[in-house]
Amino acid sequence: MSIKIENLYYTYMDGGPFEKTALQDINIEINDGEFVGIIGHTGSGKSTLIQHLNGILKPTKGYVIINNINTQQKNLKELRSQVGIVFQYPEHQLFEETVKKDIAFGLIKQGLSQEEIDKRVIQSLESVGLNESILDKSPFELSGGQKRRVAIAGVIAMMPKILVLDEPTAGLDPIGRDEIFGYIKKLHKDFNMTIILVSHSMEDVARLTDRVIVMNQGSVFMDKPSREVYAEPEALEKIGLSAPQITYLMKRLKKSFPNINENVFTVEEASKELAKYLIRK
Repeated sequence: MSIKIENLYYTYMDGGPFEKTALQDINIEINDGEFVGIIGHTGSGKSTLIQHLNGILKPTKGYVIINNINTQQKNLKELRSQVGIVFQYPEHQLFEETVKKDIAFGLIKQGLSQEEIDKRVIQSLESVGLNESILDKSPFELSGGQKRRVAIAGVIAMMPKILVLDEPTAGLDPIGRDEIFGYIKKLHKDFNMTIILVSHSMEDVARLTDRVIVMNQGSVFMDKPSREVYAEPEALEKIGLSAPQITYLMKRLKKSFPNINENVFTVEEASKELAKYLIRK
């Protein structure tokens, strides 16, 4: 078992005049190697939940156990080496003089040899589609997409078993977004890394993940395989969410062409389904 969350409650400013319960009775298990999406409106508890995964926040009540490490314990150094979190706009956290120094920062703190540090810096850079030619450049000279990839490389260099991504493509253009997701998908495939993706994009979550956790008002509203979640657009609409737009298009087409499969959630699937239908015609 990779992640076990049991009866988790979290209250901001607990006991104070402005206390607010952000999470209530969360029960989730995530196995090694899963690619899980977390969706929900702003304020639904997504970011609060993922901050419990490496002990940034600790439960008001309940337990979070990651690879047999209880996040309530005081020394969380081992946990934080196993769980890497990439927050929104991670490039804002770049601060070193060069790309190499920025990626190496966390590795130096781990006390690794210079040989191991150099090896990991290059490996992590390559894993996000960048090469050694930028190592001595200032990260602030890079494009927005490159900065984002360097920031992600800094987390990957720590070789976490679990990678948590909070809106990793926010603010990027479509090409930059597709590039980032392509490298994330490759990481999952090559290293069997457990990946948890928080996103507002129904299309991206449908395309990438095997399972979706839907948050609503601090609780888990749904926790099912991705296809089952998006097969219930009416349930999502009740809490102000939606299925991918392509799903609605296919449902409309089905009214005119009854033999079309409407349970389609990505553009690629829709293209194949329409091609098959046209061939049959």
